[in-house]
Amino acid sequence: MPIVARPRFEWRLRSRSLWLGERTLVMGILNATPDSFSDGGRYLDGKAALDHALQMLDEGADVIDVGGESTRPDAAPVSAEEEQERILPVLRAILAARPEAILSIDSYHAETARRGIEAGAEIVNDVSGLLWDEAMARTCAALGCGVVLMHTRGRPQQWRRVPALAVEDVVPLVLRELEERAEAGVTAGIARERIALDPGFGFGKAHEENYPLLAQLERLHSLGFPLLIGLSRKGFLRHGLAQASRADDAIEDATLAANTAAILGGAHILRVHDVGRTHTAAAIADGIVAAVCPHLADDGAI
Repeated sequence: MPIVARPRFEWRLRSRSLWLGERTLVMGILNATPDSFSDGGRYLDGKAALDHALQMLDEGADVIDVGGESTRPDAAPVSAEEEQERILPVLRAILAARPEAILSIDSYHAETARRGIEAGAEIVNDVSGLLWDEAMARTCAALGCGVVLMHTRGRPQQWRRVPALAVEDVVPLVLRELEERAEAGVTAGIARERIALDPGFGFGKAHEENYPLLAQLERLHSLGFPLLIGLSRKGFLRHGLAQASRADDAIEDATLAANTAAILGGAHILRVHDVGRTHTAAAIADGIVAAVCPHLADDGAI
């Protein structure tokens, strides 16, 4: 796996920009849900959600990603109305306490995206890559916000039945389909400089299928967009721990290892549950990248 000098980007959001590439940015996960796979129910209460958001900001989170629907395997879909009831009060409370905070709305519902951005969020994080709500692409274009487009193979209710991928097919598939999602966004009117891409670790990809994607992450830079990576507490890491006869409570260590590999492979943003430990690990990984950069070949890798 090469150590990669990340391309630099100005990621344009709703009202400001984030400069990406010099250091790794950290996006803190805030699940206002009763059934998310690792923290379901912990932040469904408004005060608990606000307190956790403020803690993540104090620990160094650059962005807080607020979601109201679980996307764990076999998760039951939630209506846009119920999703909004969960996340909009939380979003408003965070901005009342920290007006400078950069918030992201984790939703594939166009109406939730619209209401979240109008309430002050800067980014729409769509795990479907504009596929699950036909109005999402034109809504994001009209809102003029930052947009994260994720790669997924089907919906959570379908993942256990998705055909297996050969190891050599994983990266070409993600490259091709992420390019299609980005092109669909641009065609709908979303400016290229507002788009970031997420390869969707665990989203319709079985355990071993995630490792070639992580090992070859630098290949995704050919698409010409910033890379947001979500590895935190993912099922394939838990599976790896079980295979190594390690306790499941080592998942944070496994996450840090995977996130460090992602940084060395060129990730711009990490989406995580544990902001404090990630911030520390990222500082060291960024130092490694910075040390290598003066000696990189013209293709940006060594």
